[in-house]
Amino acid sequence: MHVLFIRRVFFPFWVACILTVNLYAQQTDSLSLRQLSEVEVVEKLRPVVTREAAPIQIMERVQIDRMGIHELSEVVKRFSGVTLKDYGGIGGLKTVAIRGFGTQHTAVSYDGVTITDAQSGQIDISRFSLDNIQSVSLVIGQGDEIFQSARLFASVGSLNMKTAAPLLKKSLFHIAGQVKSGSFGWVNTAVRYEQKLSSRYALTVDGDWQRADGQYPYTVEYGDSTAYEKRKNSDVRTYRMETNLYANWDKQSNLQLKGYYFDSNRGLPGSVVLYNDYQKERLQNRNAFGQAVYTKKWDQQFSLKGQAKIDYAWTRYQDFHSAYEDGQQTDIYKQKEYYLSATGLYQPVTSLSFSLAQDFFVNTLDATTPRCVFPTRYTSLTAVAAHYQTSRLSTTASLLNTFITEEFKEGEPAADRKRLSPSLSISYRILREQNLRIRFSYKDIFRTPTFNDLYYDRMGNRNLEPEKATQYNAGITWSGTIPFLAIDYLSITADGYYNEVKNKIVAIPTMFIWKMMNVGKVNVTGADINLSSRFRISPVVFLQADASYSWQEAVDRTEKDSKIYGHQIPYTPVHSGNVSVSIENPLLNITWGLTAVGERYSLAQNIEVNRMDKYIEQQIAVNRSFQLKKVTLRLQAEVLNLGNITYDVIRYYPMPGRSFRAGIKVFY
Repeated sequence: MHVLFIRRVFFPFWVACILTVNLYAQQTDSLSLRQLSEVEVVEKLRPVVTREAAPIQIMERVQIDRMGIHELSEVVKRFSGVTLKDYGGIGGLKTVAIRGFGTQHTAVSYDGVTITDAQSGQIDISRFSLDNIQSVSLVIGQGDEIFQSARLFASVGSLNMKTAAPLLKKSLFHIAGQVKSGSFGWVNTAVRYEQKLSSRYALTVDGDWQRADGQYPYTVEYGDSTAYEKRKNSDVRTYRMETNLYANWDKQSNLQLKGYYFDSNRGLPGSVVLYNDYQKERLQNRNAFGQAVYTKKWDQQFSLKGQAKIDYAWTRYQDFHSAYEDGQQTDIYKQKEYYLSATGLYQPVTSLSFSLAQDFFVNTLDATTPRCVFPTRYTSLTAVAAHYQTSRLSTTASLLNTFITEEFKEGEPAADRKRLSPSLSISYRILREQNLRIRFSYKDIFRTPTFNDLYYDRMGNRNLEPEKATQYNAGITWSGTIPFLAIDYLSITADGYYNEVKNKIVAIPTMFIWKMMNVGKVNVTGADINLSSRFRISPVVFLQADASYSWQEAVDRTEKDSKIYGHQIPYTPVHSGNVSVSIENPLLNITWGLTAVGERYSLAQNIEVNRMDKYIEQQIAVNRSFQLKKVTLRLQAEVLNLGNITYDVIRYYPMPGRSFRAGIKVFY
């Protein structure tokens, strides 16, 4: 069909264009000519999800605005194969796990530089704002991008955030401000300023402030009775400041300097159990980091990327209770990281490229808790990779070498760790005329025990081995257009996978206290299906439809005689999915979204008392943009949890019911 379409439509069109140019050229003696101004493409092409050898999912700024998404967690839960742990409320902790692996296996990067937490290994994604984000992507396994730091090779997958670069071609500056408000005392203000300093330098400054009392109503079942309560101690206040300096000395070299500061003070509402309304815990976080990314391309063959980062994180936990000697318990944790990375790319021919990446970083932890050993960890990562790509075949292979050593003030630290981790991915286009591809990927990786796993009070175990993870993925992808059905774009990806985790680190009871042990084993079998389409209803009206579905059996395989052998691991639904439909037109854009999560269990034993009900959550968003000379005005409103459904993501942490948000954004 596509071949016939090309022959009947595009071929005559191009023939007509060529004839027109020739006839015009013959008349140039009597006509005056005008040279068009040069057009420069400055935005890097994003990866095509159906061409990548490993599964990748992307959400751009346009989609984020159209769907009325405010938080990064709302983006993540629309990706297939992801388990989002949400402890409820606007200020609740939110972490990401991929395909049955623990949250410690997921890398989170910000403009190409990873965010880490050596203490717990978990990244709370709620502290990142979407206001200055250009795109969010999720890569499962090892993607085709090899011109990256070694750290991005060292995980089962990565959640990547890319901030918006300044666009100052026709103006010396831009400024944007927005105000949002909603249910439960939620208010959010944000401002962004872009300044062109010269032809080579530009500056952006972003800031936002957020507060909420978080006192949303919920229902709780106490046997045969139902109680109507209101969430307590769920308030939150956050501040975020970020500045970026962009230097483009020429088309071959550029530098981005980033400074970031985040401050939050929140209440920890706690779990809702048996009429227990004690909720007096507080958590305060401060995080500041500076990072630099330098890229240099000498010629068509050699490129260099350098990264540097200094990160400081401060956390204070407080529990106010008369049982403590001073009426309260206060624990303070301080983390520091010093990070350096260098990556070289060599491309001898257009279709073949090689990379060598070397990372070195130091992590420290200071705490006021008893028996803190004040550990320091030195990590060296070396990655070599090769990528070969033609119009039909794409393949990537890599090998990661890890070396970790530790020290602290007193006693013997854990033993050094060394390991080689290979990966391979292949994508092949079956038909020349159709973008129908099959793909396969394999990755062997591990995650190092965290400081808490190794040294936390009496629970830590210095003899822990790293968790070993193995991934296999096989899939089929297709993308194209169907003109006679007015489908401007349609993409379908279907992947089946098998994962295995050995030496899983779990806490088990010993004679008197719990202890961290390498006793766990988990097998994960699953499938992810993603569909994205865009229909042309009329020249000015479009319909965008996206859907994803995940089937996942993540079962315990530790001991055959155990009561939990063959049971689904906690908080992992077998079935989950989401759908969104948007209608775009000059008058008003409307988006409806639905998220469905199946039954799952809060504990390892799959019995009725641990079962959590399935739920369906819906939301609807409307927006409209106005152009007033040089000012763009955007109005948006959303209704969340449209059906006012009562549900928990984490057991005993009830989520908000129906709520409302509205906002206005001005861009000059």
